[in-house]
Amino acid sequence: MALTQVQDGMLGYDGGSFANRNRIINGDMRIDQRNAGASYTQVNGAYSLDRWSGNSYDGGAATSKFSVQQSTTAPAGFSNSLLVTSLAATADSGDDIFNIEQKIEGFNSADLDFGTASAKTITLSFWVRSSLTGTFGGAVKNSARDRAYPFAYTISSANTFEYKTITIAGDTSGTWVGATNGTGLWLSFGLGVSSNRSDTAGAWAGGDLFSSTGATRVIGTSGATLYITGVQLEAGSVATPFEHRQYGQELALCRRYLPAYNPGSSGSLGSGMCITTSSAMIFVPFDVPARVAPNGLTVSSASHFLCWQSNTVGTTPTSIALNQATSNAGLLYPQGMSGLVAGNATHLLTSNSAAQILFNGCEL
Repeated sequence: MALTQVQDGMLGYDGGSFANRNRIINGDMRIDQRNAGASYTQVNGAYSLDRWSGNSYDGGAATSKFSVQQSTTAPAGFSNSLLVTSLAATADSGDDIFNIEQKIEGFNSADLDFGTASAKTITLSFWVRSSLTGTFGGAVKNSARDRAYPFAYTISSANTFEYKTITIAGDTSGTWVGATNGTGLWLSFGLGVSSNRSDTAGAWAGGDLFSSTGATRVIGTSGATLYITGVQLEAGSVATPFEHRQYGQELALCRRYLPAYNPGSSGSLGSGMCITTSSAMIFVPFDVPARVAPNGLTVSSASHFLCWQSNTVGTTPTSIALNQATSNAGLLYPQGMSGLVAGNATHLLTSNSAAQILFNGCEL
């Protein structure tokens, strides 16, 4: 370990290796496979930047309340942050939940031993900036949504990045997912959470909580902003420096939850066989095994792709569907071509720099 004893019995960091400390993936907000930096209007329960989702709930699914965008405004040592912008002044409905959150897979949190007498202390640290000042909140909770630890932090200066640390004693009660691919730990940063979804900061409580009582409502002020980056959650009572993983490592971690292909204007997704004169089956192996088998596709546009048969000029499909998938590969079904010969080999190529295919349904 790279902790050393310093004056007054405190633990300090000596700059040594602390690999795999951070349970958060994409905590520095570098990876944005879905939107590539474009602004996204939050839909209830949907994902924006990789691994980060959000709720937009106001007694029901609420639309056009806040946007999320990968930003280049960041503190020293970071290149990106996640930017939330309030799109309307939304009053408390009594049952609203507006937040940004990340669910940590059970395989990555089981060693914390939550729900047992051996539960480990954890420390959350992050950089945050807002156009507002005051007390803000969030929560850590279980997948059963009946045990939660609301926390609070203060932003003292508007439009200035501030570093926050919160130490949380592990929960010895409740039901917590162990070493499975389910949700082991749930981290929420509140943007505006009703009183019946909040509780006093600083202690474990029963209930489905997303923030602390009395927290500032970012979505209560139209145009208000909140930036966050450098999010780290680790075992222990000491906040160590942010774990900067190599880009390729972080991207691979993200692709367990979102297999994505952005091959550019001259890339190849996979090979297969012509089924009819107008359709084909294309096998696409995943770079990283997915958490679970995908259940659908998001395709930038079928017109961004070509099916190339032998030496014949490629033809453009009118649609591309997911035929079947495992956690290791997907079988694509492009249709609407012409001139194919059933039984011939074929390749699915890209013809546009905006070409993208996302395999959906692997997130927690």
